[in-house]
Amino acid sequence: MVQLYPAIDMKDGKCVRLFQGDYDQQTVYGESPFDMAKNFQEQGADWIHLVDLDGAKDGTKPHAPQVIRIKKELGMSVQIGGGIRSIEDVAYYLNEGIDRVIIGSLAVKAPQLVEEMLTTYGGDRIVLGLDAKDGYVATHGWLETSTLTAIEVGKRFAEVGAKHIIFTDIAMDGTLQGPNLQATKELAEATGLNVIVSGGISSLEDLKQVKEAAKTSSINGVIVGKAIYSGRFSVKQAKEALK
Repeated sequence: MVQLYPAIDMKDGKCVRLFQGDYDQQTVYGESPFDMAKNFQEQGADWIHLVDLDGAKDGTKPHAPQVIRIKKELGMSVQIGGGIRSIEDVAYYLNEGIDRVIIGSLAVKAPQLVEEMLTTYGGDRIVLGLDAKDGYVATHGWLETSTLTAIEVGKRFAEVGAKHIIFTDIAMDGTLQGPNLQATKELAEATGLNVIVSGGISSLEDLKQVKEAAKTSSINGVIVGKAIYSGRFSVKQAKEALK
């Protein structure tokens, strides 16, 4: 089964969506990430994908209290990304009961540190978040692009215990134009990692295509944000489509 991860992107304490990762093109969808997560849970979500956009930009954790509240009061499975720059940041969230921590920029900037995290906490709790522009991995809230491809980075960490990878094609993110399933399948085939599709999901038909792709690859999850917020389908309908 393909796991659904409804997404809550947090900025200035609110739920927002950015267009193609542009901090100047944001839409506010709710005043409270907690209330949004509760709403998703009531519709049947068992996982929640949280991103601290302020943290992604400057390496802080301004939304940590909200992340922890969602976990402790709702009891959902939670994965958090954005601003996680040290083993102390990882330990902080995992010690508070968060299920998975997503490592993005560090995979390119400090690969040995990420290897240490994987050795210490294991591949079920440390998830690689690779965001690609034209195939190359972007870092620091997508403000910089590296010279490494997503496949190169994925292969490296697969060899040292990584199990899960979230792959976002930045060109598709927030556009509602469908995911880049071709690139996602190539990544899954080249690395053998469990790949979570992210960016561009616009319809139940897109979700059905993800489900089809999962039959012949190691794709096993999908993150959905804007399509739910803009009313194209509900969490409940998404779960039905992925069954």
